[in-house]
Amino acid sequence: MKLSILCEAAGIYCPPMEKDREIVSIVSNSKEAVKGCLFVCIKGLHTDSHALIPDAVASGADCVLVEEGASFERACGVVYLSAPSTRRALSMLFHAWYGFPTRRLKIIGVTGTNGKTTVTHMLRLILESSLHPCGIIGTVGCESKGRCLEAKNANPLANMTTPDPAERYRMFAEMADDGVEYVIMEVTSHALALGKLEPIQFEAAIFTNLTPDHLDFHGSMDAYAEAKAMLFSKSKLAIINLDSPWAGRMIFGSTGRLVTCSSCGKNADYVAENLSFHREKGVRYEICSKNARISVGCPIPGSFTVANSMQAAICALELGIAARNVKDSLAAMAGVKGRMEPVRMGHEADFAVLIDYAHTPDALENLLRSAREIKGNTGRIVLVFGCGGDRDRGKRPVMGYLASTLADFTVVTSDNSRGEEPMEIINEILGGMESGAPCVVIPAREEAIRFAILNAKRGDLILLAGKGHEEYEITKEGRRYFSERELVKEAFALRRQRSRPTDVTESEL
Repeated sequence: MKLSILCEAAGIYCPPMEKDREIVSIVSNSKEAVKGCLFVCIKGLHTDSHALIPDAVASGADCVLVEEGASFERACGVVYLSAPSTRRALSMLFHAWYGFPTRRLKIIGVTGTNGKTTVTHMLRLILESSLHPCGIIGTVGCESKGRCLEAKNANPLANMTTPDPAERYRMFAEMADDGVEYVIMEVTSHALALGKLEPIQFEAAIFTNLTPDHLDFHGSMDAYAEAKAMLFSKSKLAIINLDSPWAGRMIFGSTGRLVTCSSCGKNADYVAENLSFHREKGVRYEICSKNARISVGCPIPGSFTVANSMQAAICALELGIAARNVKDSLAAMAGVKGRMEPVRMGHEADFAVLIDYAHTPDALENLLRSAREIKGNTGRIVLVFGCGGDRDRGKRPVMGYLASTLADFTVVTSDNSRGEEPMEIINEILGGMESGAPCVVIPAREEAIRFAILNAKRGDLILLAGKGHEEYEITKEGRRYFSERELVKEAFALRRQRSRPTDVTESEL
């Protein structure tokens, strides 16, 4: 692709004598540099790739994009371009490289601390049931009309909520070529703050909630909210949950049509009324607006399901989907991997196991309160959880307190300890727990799960919180395969084996 086309798309000055230069690839990793590529320097959180320009040039890069004001070593025969933010420029460059695919798509963004994954999957089901082909990008995975799309992040240990620009815009291009109409994507505060979504104009955007998380990156709740609010300046339609105390900040940042909602009695455009919760049937309620009243049922248990399903329903209604289609789709919603997901152990199990991604104080509290609604008065709520390493430390004692006050028994363990020692994280969790609360510390998560299964009592509800859909564990040693579902089934098989009576031979009779 000609350099002039790329520069125009990214708002970069292109020297007239270089406008016809052919660029064979765009890279931000010096190890991927080849002859004829454009090397984009990124000031990362831990490294500054401006220092790697000599390596990229040695590998053949003869065109380099640097950030204005950056210090770097110049080399002869290399074209140097500059941009105020090379991160933002990188997204716009890849958007152009893949033929501006978002112009052929209607993109819906869902942002908030909790609920993003569930809302995106609910909305996809509604739209697809109404014959609108969909793609999805989020924590659980990326798909185009049901086809799985593989993506690789520059950091292999990072979560895949918002893929890196090279992968994201490639996937948009595949979706557009597949005939996708709507792409529903989870939008993280990191992606917004780092300019990864710069070229995208959203058809609609949904705000779920905002509670403390990622403060190790943002530094404060105000900065966290500021990042989230960026989404609503880029969307034609904003759907804002008034039940969040941060709703006003999102409303202030909105530039398109504004729609508000509430499941807690706030004065909003859409409100949830006549709520009822059932262990087997999930939730029942009515979505009410000045123009309509729709009875809704969703089989996913928990009070948070009301807010999640309501936000998905409102977005669909505002996009012109018929109320009947919305109602029927939510009634058929089977759940999302790693979100209140039951592990099937067979008819012999006299207790239940749920896997959930809850890894923030608010999510953990919602999980535990919903578990109490589901379980009723029989058996115990047994919580197995830990906190991630190299992440916001302030939430650890808070989550410890919630565990000790809302669970009947807690197994404190590890959860992606990354570069930290698991026991250091565990001790910070224990520091917030109420004195005398029933608990046990088992640092190895596989052993913690095995302990919970082997010691379960009739009627118990065991909650494995924190990992959800993840099938890996990250420690100082790196990333390894780790499936909680498999561990539960293996432990249950061992439990059954131990409970069987000893075989008796004929001679012993």
